[in-house]
Amino acid sequence: VAVFLACFRDYSDVLAAGEVGTVMVLAADRKQARTVFRYITGLLDGVPMLARMVVNRTRETLELDNRVVIEVHTASYRSVRGYSIVAAVCDEIAFWDDPDSANPDVEVVNALRPGMATVPGAMLLAISTPYARGGALWAAYDAHYGRDGDPVLVWRADTASMNPTVPRSLIDQAYERDPAAAAAEYGAEFRRDVETFLTDEVLEAVTVAARYELPPVEGVRYSGFVDPSGGSGDSFTLAIAHGQDGLAVLDCVRETRPPFSPEAVTKEYAALLKSYRLSEVTGDRYGGQWPQEQFRKQGVFYRVAGQTKSELYLELLPALNSGRVELLDHRGLTAQLLKLERRTSRTGKDSVDHPPRGHDDVANSAAGALCAVLSAGPGVVIYTATSLGLVDDAELESERLMRRWKLNLISED
Repeated sequence: VAVFLACFRDYSDVLAAGEVGTVMVLAADRKQARTVFRYITGLLDGVPMLARMVVNRTRETLELDNRVVIEVHTASYRSVRGYSIVAAVCDEIAFWDDPDSANPDVEVVNALRPGMATVPGAMLLAISTPYARGGALWAAYDAHYGRDGDPVLVWRADTASMNPTVPRSLIDQAYERDPAAAAAEYGAEFRRDVETFLTDEVLEAVTVAARYELPPVEGVRYSGFVDPSGGSGDSFTLAIAHGQDGLAVLDCVRETRPPFSPEAVTKEYAALLKSYRLSEVTGDRYGGQWPQEQFRKQGVFYRVAGQTKSELYLELLPALNSGRVELLDHRGLTAQLLKLERRTSRTGKDSVDHPPRGHDDVANSAAGALCAVLSAGPGVVIYTATSLGLVDDAELESERLMRRWKLNLISED
């Protein structure tokens, strides 16, 4: 369809002098988009009449002699604006991700439509294995599938019908291993075992607008949680929180995206923890002893979390729903929390995690810090030896001994 729209329609009446029509091939990343692009290239090169229309080509671009260009693009609502779009091919749209966007597929589609508005007959083509009951693909299916006379066509078919070369035995084995996953991958069924964990309304109610960070305050007990990373794949994140009037308040969030030096980030985060009078931090079991050793070099004790991130999310949920949490106005945190998915296994056990190709590093740190505050209980202010001015940072080991004695001073106010 993209080749037909690029080669067999005349857009000279709608294109201004110097303007070109664009056929966009979009996917989660440029490498994946080139798969569709290769099909288009193969079809053009395989038909001599169409091959003669190509006047220039690069690895990601085909320029035709009718002022139409076929290009590979990344699925980003920022980068698709400003074009006159003849057609847009959205590959695997149910799995698009953007760390700063809660609904990247919907936002990209909304960004494409203005570029298509001035081109009569411009077409939006979305191809994808279905996933959760949310996002642009589900919205299109829910609104338009099987409705006579609808201007939007939704084609739904299983793998065996679309590609009979896939062995039936392979499909049967997939259903035996995981029926829910196989029904989506091979049966074109939207997953019923995957639900949205949080709603916009819940997060909006607990997010303090225009509050981006809170400075440390004397006499307040803070909790810190880190999600370490080796510097090449995931982000290295830190969150700090405290309790106040029965609420768990998020004070500070930090995210360092790769590439980075893990040692340098550890040193930076250790200094930030000390500014909040924290001589210890909790984190997951990432990298074995590595995080513990690196934080120990900076004078901070690294405590391995006793809960998985899924358990932290499930513990945090009631506090979010009841408004016992105050979140920072942090776009990345909001986006990751909204994209969390709740899955129910065949045994009935719930788990919470980010979607495929997604990330939850910031959300994980925030949940860990907030849950530590919620589990500590309200109304108690705990002063460590350092916060009382009894020792300095050079005597952190002595301070840890003091903490073992649980020196708790409860102030009247």
